[in-house]
Parts: sequence; structure tokens; C-alpha cells
Amino acid sequence: MDASPLLPLHQAAHARLQQALPHAVLTYGDVPAEYRAAKTGAVLFDDTDRTRLRIAGPDAESFLHRILSSHVKSLTPGRGQRALLLSAKGKVLFDFELYRTEAGYTLSIPAGRAAALAAALDMYLFSEKLTLTQASADYAPLILTGPRTDEILELAFHITPPAELYAHVQFDDTILARTLHAGQPAVRIVAAPERVPELWRHLRDLGAQPAGLIVRDILRVEHLAPLFGVDIDDSIYPQEARLEDAFSLDKGCYIGQEVVAKIDTYGGLNKRICALRLDNDDPVPPGTRLYRLDEGEWRDLGVITTWAYSFEYDTGAVLAYLKRRHQDIGTVFRVGDGPGTATVTRS
Repeated sequence: MDASPLLPLHQAAHARLQQALPHAVLTYGDVPAEYRAAKTGAVLFDDTDRTRLRIAGPDAESFLHRILSSHVKSLTPGRGQRALLLSAKGKVLFDFELYRTEAGYTLSIPAGRAAALAAALDMYLFSEKLTLTQASADYAPLILTGPRTDEILELAFHITPPAELYAHVQFDDTILARTLHAGQPAVRIVAAPERVPELWRHLRDLGAQPAGLIVRDILRVEHLAPLFGVDIDDSIYPQEARLEDAFSLDKGCYIGQEVVAKIDTYGGLNKRICALRLDNDDPVPPGTRLYRLDEGEWRDLGVITTWAYSFEYDTGAVLAYLKRRHQDIGTVFRVGDGPGTATVTRS
């Protein structure tokens, strides 16, 4: 959708918003409080720009199992998994969540990607009996994450969310789906868009702290959780972005499977995403190169994809792809032209 149904609430609360549509929330004005809530309470994120496809029909299971990276045939209604659509060269084209329902399959997809994914899947359709429907117009999910998530949802809905990752439960017109957000356990809450403002207020009144993209990115960097469209694109192999939870090595053939299996068997990754602590808190733009003195020569050995101020480190921190043999914890790089440095903390 072009603008969040929560936009009037965000504006009334004087949230700091991105200028461009869909005017995503950057912060509700107190980043430290939002971060503390994510660690000790519960934070509420507007995820209404996410998109959705539905696939149903007698051939839906076999089609998706043949095309996608995950073990689709292992799913039963009420369960889900992370999935990828890879290129023939084994690189990541799409990263999304796949849910099995009684009616078929629901694909929960990052903002602006549903039409492109539908077109990509359609390229592999031949005589299969299935329907593929774009279903984003009435999709306006929220994300709740933090230690108090289940407590608040039980107060709100009188139901315990499913414990298994990507498991989901539907009651009335509401869906609760266990997921990961910014690298930590979360629940995606799906209700009719007209109900979302009321639901947002209710969860807030029960103790959930509204939060924005600044805290999301802090959590992502601290949890080493790369994001498609920011840290991951179609130049990246799944293993480079630590997406081992999104592909199967034992289900048989799918698009890109031979490359993924070869990397798993023989290694050979040239780079892998890592987390690094900076020696200052100055923002660093994506694309900044990382250098290291190697055998008496400064070598370009990495590239930064995300910067955030880390409360855990009390300084700036980044996600960056680092060349192999230079990923050990404690390895120090020069940032750009210097004099700032970055030290590997998670690899």
C-alpha cells in the first residue's frame, strides 16, 4: 500500500518519518527507550508496507517445492519456513516467508517485491494447476518483539502465540505468526487494515513501545541480521549472507541448488557478512570500503552495507562483507581513507 493506515497515528505522535512514501517511522523520539523496550519489554513496529502473494491449487505444493530453496513438502497447515528464490547461478533473487494454510500457501514478502516475485514465479509455470494471486491490498501486518511479546499478546487476544518459528494461528480475522525481526524472536500480527489503528493503540496501551527503523537497524547490526534490499541483493550467494536457515541441502533439485550444494561441500566462499565495532560513532555510508595492511600493502578486503549506533558497544557498528581469511574476531580494518578503524566482533 502507498501509505500506512497508521500514518495519522504516527503524525499525531510527532514520530520522525522518512520523507518518501510510505513515510516509514524512523523513531518515536526516544531511541534509547525504544531500544530498552526491545531488550527488556516489547516494541511495536509498523510493518504495513510488507506485501503478500497467495498460491493455491492441486499442483501448488509440487510447483513450489521444485522452484524454491526450502523443503516445501515438509510443511503442514499452520507451519511455515523462510524461503528463497535463487537464480540459476545460485544467487539470491527473493527472500521471503512461506506459510502453509488450509487453502494453500501464503508468501509474506518485503515491501515492493510481490509483483516482481509473482512475475518470476510465473516464468516457471507451464501446465500446473494452480492460481497465483497478489493479495497485498488487505495486508497490513504489525511486528511485536521483545521479552514481553507473548505476555502482551495473551492480554490482547487471550491466546498464546505458537512457539515454533514460522508457525501461525488464525482466529476470527486475525493471524499471529512466529517470526524473526531484526534478528530476534517476534510475532507478526495480521488483521484487516481498517482494524490496524485500533490494534496498534490497544497493544501500545498494554505496554508495547512503538519504535522505528533506527532501532530496527541497531538490533540488526547487533544480532548480525542482514536485510534483503540493504545487505542482500542478486549478487549474493545465500551462504555469504548467512541464510543457511532458508535453503535445503537434502530435498533434491531446485533452481540454483547445484551451486548452493557445491559451496556447502567444497567451500570456496570469497566473502561473508560479519559484524564490526567502530572506534567512533560517526555514521558511515553503505559502500564504504574496508582496508587492511597485508604483506606490507594496503588491500581492499571488505565493504560496509549497514551502519548503526550500537548501545551494546557504545559506539558505531556496521555489517560488512569481508574477504575470507580476514574474518576472525578481533581483526582490525581501516575504514575508507581512515583514520577510523573497524574491529570484527561477530563472524
